[in-house]
Amino acid sequence: MIDPATTPSKARSTKKLIREKPVAFLLAGALGVGLLGTTLIPNSPDAVAQTNSGPSGVMTPYGNAPSSFADLVEKARPAVVSIRVKGGSKQKTSDRKAPEFNMPDLPDDHPLNEFFKNFRNGKPGQGGGQRRQRPSLAQGSGFIISDDGYVVTNHHVINEASEITLTMDNGDEHKADVIGSDERTDLALLKIKSKKKFPHVEFSNKTARVGDWVLAVGNPFGLGGTVTAGIVSAHKRDIGSGPYDFLQIDAAVNRGNSGGPTFSLDGKVIGVNTAIFSPSGGNVGIAFAVPSKLAKSVISQLKNGGKVARGWLGVTIQSVNEDIADSLGLKEPKGAMVTKLADKSPAAKADMQVGDLIIAVEGDDVDDSRDLSRKIAGLSPDKNVRVTVLRDGKKRDLSVELGTFPSGKKLAALKKGDTKPAIAEMEDLGISLAPVSTRPGSKGKGVVITEVDPDSKAAEKGLRAGDIILEVAGNSVSNPDDVAKGVRKAKDKGRSAVHMLVRSGDSQRFIALPLKKV
Repeated sequence: MIDPATTPSKARSTKKLIREKPVAFLLAGALGVGLLGTTLIPNSPDAVAQTNSGPSGVMTPYGNAPSSFADLVEKARPAVVSIRVKGGSKQKTSDRKAPEFNMPDLPDDHPLNEFFKNFRNGKPGQGGGQRRQRPSLAQGSGFIISDDGYVVTNHHVINEASEITLTMDNGDEHKADVIGSDERTDLALLKIKSKKKFPHVEFSNKTARVGDWVLAVGNPFGLGGTVTAGIVSAHKRDIGSGPYDFLQIDAAVNRGNSGGPTFSLDGKVIGVNTAIFSPSGGNVGIAFAVPSKLAKSVISQLKNGGKVARGWLGVTIQSVNEDIADSLGLKEPKGAMVTKLADKSPAAKADMQVGDLIIAVEGDDVDDSRDLSRKIAGLSPDKNVRVTVLRDGKKRDLSVELGTFPSGKKLAALKKGDTKPAIAEMEDLGISLAPVSTRPGSKGKGVVITEVDPDSKAAEKGLRAGDIILEVAGNSVSNPDDVAKGVRKAKDKGRSAVHMLVRSGDSQRFIALPLKKV
């Protein structure tokens, strides 16, 4: 029964809710205009009481779920900082131009009229005024890992920074210096210019399971400390950042969250937010974080030496697919195939050859090219390692003194020219060939592909006119007859396919073309 004495205030409260709720929904859906709505986990006190599990959680058939993240947030958030950078990264939160937004035609007394008026002036929800000119600053997030003020963030947040300012959760500001950064893992270590003691958090020693709760804390869109919740969605995601795998989470992460921490429920950092998958630039529930185990190792090296030293073989490699495995007589497609050797590289000095299949490092089996890259990068430069290769069907152990992974790559230009060569038909393979010497200005060995049958297996494998075949069945070729000999060699061994080393532009790769049965 409604108490008449409370009816007016209840009515006012209800009216207020009716006006505020549409605003909340608009904010949550306004990714296109650069705003983010906070994700809430609804759990009523009644629901908690019915579980008889106490105020700490809600009992489910599969375990206890938290009824609130507030205690964890209070513990973790003081160690999270907002980072403002002058003259730094090209990836600036303020650089992204918001798309045009059609303002609705509302009457003056409409409850949302004031909101859209303020939005048009660049101040959603803050009253009137002129649009402010945004400063050209990079913005990101970070977190303190020691009481003397060491801070972890992303490399791309502070890259080329001339000045770094950190804003604490309580509003205090401090300047910081870059101790070191690592582009391959997108991690950086800063040091606060202060002798104060700071709240800090630790990296987790546990591996998060898919489905575990996580909290992401950061500075999305420069709004300041913001907390979102979600779960670990997947492990070992390849996001095209070298050989390293990343965690995938679905907690809302947006521009400006870069470098912020992902927390497990015990308050430990399980990942460093580094990238999102998004067609629009806003959160779609797919974010990626550097796992804590990798981050700890990189940060430790940055703290001790300012950089990360990785082992280097000096080879270009590719994974083995089923066709190549068949052409080599392998039972399963495993290992990493050498397609190119850098001049005077550690691998070249150890007599490694193009076409070698690397199957183990220090006795540890190699699954694919990414696995080999991780194994070598995890070893120290100047270390002698045993690399096992498969060459001509036989295993060989090579002793390689690793070099230091170079900071940049030099790409050689490929000179192109028109040619009208004498053509040798290879009908079985679906290609036409000519010696590479028939191409004006071309030097060296190899056979150039002059034509590819569009309905052939060669076309399906991606071969194109202008590609150069360097090897067939492990042997170098310099004319079409050499290619034919290689094909016959594969057939004589009972192979169902023949593998070739092909150069396309600046890159080299192995392909396996199926052979017709005789």
